[in-house]
Amino acid sequence: MPWGRGLCFASLPPRRATSCPHHGITRPQCPKWMNAAVRAVVRVGIYTGAKVYFVHEGYQGLVDGGDNIKEATWESVSMMLQLGGTVIGSARCQDFRTREGRLKAARNLVKRGITNLCVIGGDGSLTGADTFRAEWSSLLAELMKTGGITAEEAKKSSYLNIVGMVGSIDNDFCGTDMTIGTDSALHRIIEIVDAITTTAQSHQRTFVLEVMGRHCGYLALITSLACGADWVFIPESPPEDGWEDHLCRRLTETRLGGSRLNIIIVAEGAIDRHGKAITADDVKDLVVKRLGYDTRVTILGHVQRGGTPSAFDRILGSRMGVEAVMALLEGTPDTPACVVSLSGNQAVRLPLMECVQVTKDVTTAMNEKRFDDAVKLRGRSFQNNWNVYKLLAHIRPPSTKSGYTLAVLNVGAPAAGMNAAVRSTVRIGLIHGHRMMAVHDGFEGLALGNVEDISWERVGSWTGLGGSKLGTKRTLPKKFFEEISATISNFGIHGLIIIGGFEAFIGTLELVEGRSKFEELCIIMCVIPATITNNVPGSDFSIGADTALNTITTTCDRIKQSASGTKRRVFIVETMGGYCGYLATMAGLAAGADAAYIFEEHFNIHDLQVNVEHLTEKMKTTVKRGLVLRNENCNEHYTTEFLYNLYSSEGKGIFDCRKNVLGHMQQGGAPTPFDRNFGTKMGAKAVAWITGKIKECSRHGRIFANTADSACLLGMRKRSLVFQPVTELKDQTDFKHRIPKEQWWLKLRPMLKILAKYNIELDTSEKAHMEHVRQKRISQESGM
Repeated sequence: MPWGRGLCFASLPPRRATSCPHHGITRPQCPKWMNAAVRAVVRVGIYTGAKVYFVHEGYQGLVDGGDNIKEATWESVSMMLQLGGTVIGSARCQDFRTREGRLKAARNLVKRGITNLCVIGGDGSLTGADTFRAEWSSLLAELMKTGGITAEEAKKSSYLNIVGMVGSIDNDFCGTDMTIGTDSALHRIIEIVDAITTTAQSHQRTFVLEVMGRHCGYLALITSLACGADWVFIPESPPEDGWEDHLCRRLTETRLGGSRLNIIIVAEGAIDRHGKAITADDVKDLVVKRLGYDTRVTILGHVQRGGTPSAFDRILGSRMGVEAVMALLEGTPDTPACVVSLSGNQAVRLPLMECVQVTKDVTTAMNEKRFDDAVKLRGRSFQNNWNVYKLLAHIRPPSTKSGYTLAVLNVGAPAAGMNAAVRSTVRIGLIHGHRMMAVHDGFEGLALGNVEDISWERVGSWTGLGGSKLGTKRTLPKKFFEEISATISNFGIHGLIIIGGFEAFIGTLELVEGRSKFEELCIIMCVIPATITNNVPGSDFSIGADTALNTITTTCDRIKQSASGTKRRVFIVETMGGYCGYLATMAGLAAGADAAYIFEEHFNIHDLQVNVEHLTEKMKTTVKRGLVLRNENCNEHYTTEFLYNLYSSEGKGIFDCRKNVLGHMQQGGAPTPFDRNFGTKMGAKAVAWITGKIKECSRHGRIFANTADSACLLGMRKRSLVFQPVTELKDQTDFKHRIPKEQWWLKLRPMLKILAKYNIELDTSEKAHMEHVRQKRISQESGM
């Protein structure tokens, strides 16, 4: 895109509307939490030298023109990250469905020199954008013919580039793991489910909750995993005939096992195998009639669309917004319209109409009752979630035992989501026929023999609990080899699942080194990273980091709001993380920080001077709030107190300062939906792997495992969960500072600075390339 050529942004509702009762036309239901994407597109667009325009009220604003299309400024997107909805409005537009309407829209763009359109919406809105692009040449020809535009104007706007971002809480667009808004919707749902759980336990009730998802069961599925629901109904995979008997038997078993409540999740589009709707009231009537349980229905409705966006959605929107601008800048007349999406931890570009077609194929498969195909077409992530749910909810421990014993322990500092991982580990282990044992207080407890059998029912309500129910300590095992070996021998332990942070990684390395002297240590070991610091080598994410990140982000929102109505103010906020700057950096992106100081990116007094002067100049404009984050160990000399004094002194007369040390509140609280689901899937995958390894290393009823690949760390690497020998991760680790030598999120720091209005180079060395949906799926399956 030539410098100065216009870039336009429109946000649109997804095509999931209901019919108007009187006229039979569709009604818009606006997607939420778009503002991070709006902000990123505007600021990165301006950074590249483009003119950026808001299109208010979606396609309707594009057709009507006038004040609906306004040039955006840097300041016009300030203080909006924490806002729900979309500040530029969104509306369904019947006019744009007609050629006459699209002619008006084309003329409005041409008159303003706009040749790039960034659209956020569902498959219907994005299909409309693709149609608009395909017709562009004929629309210009017709406008020239009628005198609507001049030949010169048509020449300057000879082609239209389109990039889409998917905004839908249902996560119903194929090709992306997560759409903008889905995580925030899950936050709203889980908050309500957690609240309902307390009253259900008190009164021994069954609750049937209906969540959104007319054509996609993602919200219902993840909610069921995140709250440990007894049953879930989703449209992609209806229950088998006779499900009524199975459901009642399942609820009865749960109650007989000591549970005081039952939770059933119903997607609003749930059906049976014959296409008949299954409603929340249907399920309630069944439970009351068959079992006589006190049963209540809660329909969550539009509360799922409201509230403050989660940290994940803010970062996702920002990353996708930056990628969308880059895609538009690189676009040519031959470049197909694309959507920017998320695959694992990677930004990818996919041909828009390929994604739309696969999304439609899901609906076709469901209509034709090819439900297995519908689940597969949803993609690997959906399929994995569904398989884990079926294991945890529908399969019971076998009567015949495997003869193997697995022990699970927590090591290091507590992290939200640890309990979900333990619950999944225990239950999946029992399903495999193993004897499952809980080790209390980490490696120290293992040395002292603080070990006991743990049952299916014992871990039933652990998914939503923060902290560590098993207890956790930072003690390392090296000085307890003899005692630990005795415990392993006494209890006949064949495998260890170690859930924890950097100490879990180091401790496992020590156990591997001890194998040469203690044969009892030659068992299978698997580390599951769980730490708010996210500093474990071999994994892009750790259980607990998302919860801590949301705590920091929410706190920063409140801190900034505390200065509402006062004079200009800058806040200096210290985050945890040891020497790892993950929390400070990602919270900076999510909360809109002006600077984030971390150990990995060394800075000096000159850098501090530049930061202070930059913020001082910003505060002379309409900007009234400043936020500076500091990782606790970023620099031994430039402390939080030092930064506070520096900014206070240099900003005197322009702004005043306040400082906040967030402390251990970052380790507390209930785990987020992401951490619950991540912990559940990691636990399930670890047990499946360790079961295979035990069989592989079993000789005459004894386990002897002394190879490198018998002690692995399970981590998320870009798009896949992979097992890596802990000994191979040694070379990738900075042991002195307890961080990996290479960290993926450091590549996001230039984006943080650009969004804070620093004039720096944007690293595009790992920019997303156009992929195809089928190729993407094949590569994902090969990496599973």
